[in-house]
Amino acid sequence: MSAVTPEGRVRAVVVGADTDPVGPLWRGAQMLRVLSFLYALGFQIAVNDDLAHPAVTWALFGVLAAWTIACGVAYYVGFGRNRWWVGAEIVVVCALMISTPFVAGGDWANDNQSWPTTLWATNAVVSAAILGGPIWGIVVGLVVGGTSTYVKGHFSFDFGRNATVIVIVVTGMAVGLASANARRAATALATAARIAARTEERERLSREVHDGVLQVLSLIAKRGREIGGPTTELAELAGSQEQALRQLISETGSTIGVDGDAEDLAAVLRAMARPGVSVSAPARPVVVPRTTVVEIAGAVTNALDNVTRHAGVGARAFVLLEDLDDRVVVSVRDDGVGIADGRLAEAEQQGRMGVSKAIVGRIESLGGAAVLDSEPGVGTEWELTVPVEREVG
Repeated sequence: MSAVTPEGRVRAVVVGADTDPVGPLWRGAQMLRVLSFLYALGFQIAVNDDLAHPAVTWALFGVLAAWTIACGVAYYVGFGRNRWWVGAEIVVVCALMISTPFVAGGDWANDNQSWPTTLWATNAVVSAAILGGPIWGIVVGLVVGGTSTYVKGHFSFDFGRNATVIVIVVTGMAVGLASANARRAATALATAARIAARTEERERLSREVHDGVLQVLSLIAKRGREIGGPTTELAELAGSQEQALRQLISETGSTIGVDGDAEDLAAVLRAMARPGVSVSAPARPVVVPRTTVVEIAGAVTNALDNVTRHAGVGARAFVLLEDLDDRVVVSVRDDGVGIADGRLAEAEQQGRMGVSKAIVGRIESLGGAAVLDSEPGVGTEWELTVPVEREVG
């Protein structure tokens, strides 16, 4: 079925979709229920003349048929997939099995399978296993198998001839494991879908912000510095707001799909890309401690700000992230005018500690090293090396 949205687009609508992660198991189990009912019907016809109360047996078989239909519909559609319905099924199955000595006689029950066949009774075990997992499957398997043993009046250790209880319990365990695995897989798939949706939305918002607000702030900051005078203060405010907004976008994206104490450094750096700034990073996540990401991102942001302010008009910046297992290396290079000899020392003497604190200090606080390589007319390159610890296993 489809519907047309107000924008004129066609949208698919799924009506009555089974969203239960173990829905396929429930539907498949009802196919087993139908086959086991046909087997029970054939068994009833074959042995009816040998039973002590044939008429009563047919009446009970009518109850069996009605319950088979009810359970088949309830489980297939979905409204019966709860502990109350499954509990009722277990009671009905065990009650019908316990009627075996009455409808057939003790000697018959001792020489044959319990009425109305062990195969049909196993449906209750399968239902419990799908609903509750392997533990429920094993427990209900023992209950149904124990009922069969009670009907026969003895327990045989000759499993070569009588493995009924073992088969029932193993069936419950196997179906229960399949049910548990299906639920885990569905949870993982749903988590991956949510992460993908959040990532796509973040990237869309980042593009919109970049194409609008960030470009305007960048233009104001650049033109304000070029004009000078009173507009310098406006340029500095615009530049600081641009930096804060970029950092916010980076932090929002980096937390997706990563543990609470770690972030994806590659995602943070990629979010810094803009016209004039190219970012290269591994396609896979580079997960490092959150504090490491914050300090490296701060150092890179300051290095890029220096490119904007001091590298000259039209200068381009290139950010490269390398993941070397025991350390990460971030290079920030530009093709600008470079730094003249003695300029950094002069800046420190004048009390302008931006480079030493904003870049070198951040990296050294992580136990790493920040190396600056620059020549007039050639450009500037920062190489930031930070050791990281990887979790084993």
